[in-house]
Amino acid sequence: MRRYRIVHTTSLVYDGPVRAAHNELRMTPPNEAGQTTLENRIRIRPMTWSHVYRDHWGAHVMAMESLAQHDRLDIEAISTVERSAAPLPAATCTWATVRDAAVQDRLYEWLMVSDRTRVGDGIAELVDAVRGLDSPRAAADEICGRVREAMEYRPGATAVHSTGEEAWRERAGVCQDFAHITIGALRALGIPARYVSGYLVPRRDLEVGESATGESHAWVELWDDAWVPADPTNGTTVADDHVVVARGRDYDDVPPFKGIYSGRATASLEVRVAFTRLA
Repeated sequence: MRRYRIVHTTSLVYDGPVRAAHNELRMTPPNEAGQTTLENRIRIRPMTWSHVYRDHWGAHVMAMESLAQHDRLDIEAISTVERSAAPLPAATCTWATVRDAAVQDRLYEWLMVSDRTRVGDGIAELVDAVRGLDSPRAAADEICGRVREAMEYRPGATAVHSTGEEAWRERAGVCQDFAHITIGALRALGIPARYVSGYLVPRRDLEVGESATGESHAWVELWDDAWVPADPTNGTTVADDHVVVARGRDYDDVPPFKGIYSGRATASLEVRVAFTRLA
């Protein structure tokens, strides 16, 4: 078991006055098997009103408004999370299992094609290369390995609205792109897959009491009679250094911060994520 304090700071700085801002925040890690959130506090300046709810995918969402005139919006989410590694579920599904009509109907939302995960000619070649493997898990493992091998992790190579196919064409991107490429390929094979948004502790060897600066992270989960996590960006097992925050069909379902504001000012976004190991 490991215990971390995660401080996720977001500042939206405007070059002029803003009269109102309406935003949604997904910055609260859930309680689930292998993960317990002992504390979560979200501080917002300025804030007029807030409401907390669970979205369709089960994520904890804070909807908030800042109605007083302001030139910056500061958000600080502080979470204390305990994580423990769990063994991967056994590979049990056959191709017939995942292609069964009842399974595809029940998991339809995780097979849907979106602009982010749409398969073009490039990802289609990746899919064809693994189509003949013995099982869905074997195909998924091969896809993750090929994405990891072919892609360069390069911030700035893509934009926040880029699709998986665009990133695959460039053979470069960030964790969001690695996840979209992998999800698109898995769904093209008929394997249900979902996007996971959260945090990755920046150093596995972080000592108790030590802090480090990191960032948000994204990985995937595929269905093999149970949800199986995979991290195509790092090629490592999803374990006690991964902290789940939200799940969805793609990034558009799970951004940590999104919203609108009223005013003619241009905004710049500053984000910082700091980790402290507590146990």
